[in-house]
Amino acid sequence: MAVTTPFQTLFAVPMHCEGCAKDISGALHKLPGITKVEPNVKEQLVTIEGTAPPSAIVEAIQSTGRDAILRGSGTSNSAAVSILETYHHLSSSSSSQPQSSPSDLPIPSGPGSWVNPRLVRGLARFVQVSPTSTLIDLTIRGVPAGRYRASIRQYGNLSAGATSTGPVWSGKRGDLGLIEVGPDGRGSAFINHEFQVWEVIGHALCVSSTVEEGEGEGEGKEGQRLKNDEGTVVGIIARSAGVWDNDKTVCSCTGKTLWEERKDEVGKGML
Repeated sequence: MAVTTPFQTLFAVPMHCEGCAKDISGALHKLPGITKVEPNVKEQLVTIEGTAPPSAIVEAIQSTGRDAILRGSGTSNSAAVSILETYHHLSSSSSSQPQSSPSDLPIPSGPGSWVNPRLVRGLARFVQVSPTSTLIDLTIRGVPAGRYRASIRQYGNLSAGATSTGPVWSGKRGDLGLIEVGPDGRGSAFINHEFQVWEVIGHALCVSSTVEEGEGEGEGKEGQRLKNDEGTVVGIIARSAGVWDNDKTVCSCTGKTLWEERKDEVGKGML
């Protein structure tokens, strides 16, 4: 279903002058679906309205030589996020072959040498735009080329990676459709689906090449077919901030600024 309902997003962007703001506005207005861009140099924030995916907005801002951090999307209690990670090491830790890693991470070698078990392979953002409609902006990378199926799972149990998340949640409502991944290992989708954000909080989101179209009609069958292979990534769907819900600039846990936290996360493969 095409995305036609506009929504707001708020990004933190380092800007030094009105020239910076003009560069960013120009880049964003080139995106299809952007209807309003309001940079605030003093607050280092950019408010955007339209139907463009947040992932495309980040890329447009980064094309100007600046980074961007999503600070909120939609209204209060209408947004969620899922960081998609590989659990391939759970099923292959006994192998003597090194496992695949993002290019900016060290590659372990040999049994027991998994130096960074958290290898991010994707990110999904959810924004509810009506009482029955939610937008999902899904990006994955660093996986083999091919056709993948995205689905919301019955459970949020990642104790055994994707294999412990159970069948597809709520039948066809939990099936988010197919994603094509190119030879560069990247794929994306921006889709409109019929559920409310609160319904899926705490569930797992899985993107896998091991589940073919038409599978999973039985309650438990599809959950068993998921594998922790290099073509499967999974994460928990967690609530995120709406526009103007998050004004934090320093993490209370680490004392780092949001840009320092961003640098750490990018080092772990974050998009």
